[in-house]
Amino acid sequence: MATLLNTDLFSSMMKEKRGSKGLRAVAEEIGEISAATLSRIEQGNLPDVDTFIRICKWLNVATDTFIISSVNEPQHELSNKDFVVSRLRADKTLSPEAAKTLIDVINHFYEARR
Repeated sequence: MATLLNTDLFSSMMKEKRGSKGLRAVAEEIGEISAATLSRIEQGNLPDVDTFIRICKWLNVATDTFIISSVNEPQHELSNKDFVVSRLRADKTLSPEAAKTLIDVINHFYEARR
């Protein structure tokens, strides 16, 4: 079964984290990726697996954040909670500790709702 990648979310999170940094600077920060490759991905093109994993590590999000579904299954959008959590992890203005604290609070409230 093939899977689909949510390229819109992937590219928007990349652009958000990159901010005003140039593509070359980000490519050097991530490592082993060219600025041209980053540009193509930000335009919605699919990355190769190694590049996808490197960028997910740079974004500090799990790779399955961007997996929509298998081709033979109905597609499900990312839940609000998962969307917010992925954005917090990608937010470069937050320290990793602050992002984790906010994520823990969100998880707590979603668990309390059950």
